[in-house]
Amino acid sequence: KFLVNAEKWEALEKPVGKPIVQAYLHNEKEKTVRVRIKGEKGFLTIKGKTDGISRLEFEYEIPKNEAEQMIRELGDHVIDKTRYEIKFGRHIWEVDVFHGGNDGLLLAEIELNSEEEEFELPEWVTKEVSMDHRYFNAYLVNHPFQNW
Repeated sequence: KFLVNAEKWEALEKPVGKPIVQAYLHNEKEKTVRVRIKGEKGFLTIKGKTDGISRLEFEYEIPKNEAEQMIRELGDHVIDKTRYEIKFGRHIWEVDVFHGGNDGLLLAEIELNSEEEEFELPEWVTKEVSMDHRYFNAYLVNHPFQNW
């Protein structure tokens, strides 16, 4: 997980982003249960304890209307962002542009097959924050970036 230089990001030609709205149904350090709407689809995700930069994760597609109801009735706080998928080198980078209480935050993530896998850094990526819990969505939902 990396911070993104806003000026370089704005100058970049990029594809259309997908809106994402998500809320946490269970949010502890050892495990989280998240419901998300990404574009026109709903998802339920269960994540285990983080080990280094790796984490056990299960994700299931659910009907969008059920995801909307869960967010509305069971989620305490919501994360609102737009996700862009950018191909760079051999990998796809997911860049999240946050809105609402996290407005101004831009984060880029890359999925790797292992922690040792080599990858190229785009010029718009800055500091790595993979180990900084403040940049986890599960933290940001209760501690918005604009309040730091």
